[in-house]
Amino acid sequence: MTDPDARRDYRPGPLRHVEASPDGTRWALTFVRDFTHSAPALWTALTDPGELPQWAPYTADRDLGSVGPATLIMVDGQDRIELDGTVTRADAPHVLEHAWGDDVLLWTVEATDSGTRLTLRHTLDDQRTAAMTAAGWHMCLDVAEALLDGNPIGPIVGADAMNYGWRELDEQYSERLGVEPIDPTLQ
Repeated sequence: MTDPDARRDYRPGPLRHVEASPDGTRWALTFVRDFTHSAPALWTALTDPGELPQWAPYTADRDLGSVGPATLIMVDGQDRIELDGTVTRADAPHVLEHAWGDDVLLWTVEATDSGTRLTLRHTLDDQRTAAMTAAGWHMCLDVAEALLDGNPIGPIVGADAMNYGWRELDEQYSERLGVEPIDPTLQ
């Protein structure tokens, strides 16, 4: 059950390591975040259709822990958009790669002395969307961390993220990545 007080009081944590680099005709946004949780716990959050809707900008029609077709459902308020989510690699609990529409998400989980390091490589069509994507993943992973800590606050995605500091994160990541912020209402 989500904690309405924790949700109301949520503010984004500090900026995380992020970079954007050319990847053929596309761009790769690489986002790195450390967790105090085990690799299996993080893997479950990344793959379990019961945990995904509690933190991610999508849910899945099946467990993403095995290779094969899947449908990812993007959620924004009452709007639901179904996208191809084919899992191309699933090496539990360390590597998960899947399509999310035209984008490719490569999640790598490595053990550290204090828990795990999650590296997300999100392949995008346009470098200009890297900062807004980083801001979105920043918030989602904040929420995932709260979930793994046993303090679920519920997803903060889509238009709702504007109420929790997304715009400020977008500006900060834009500066860090050297791109101009994009007004999401123009998308």
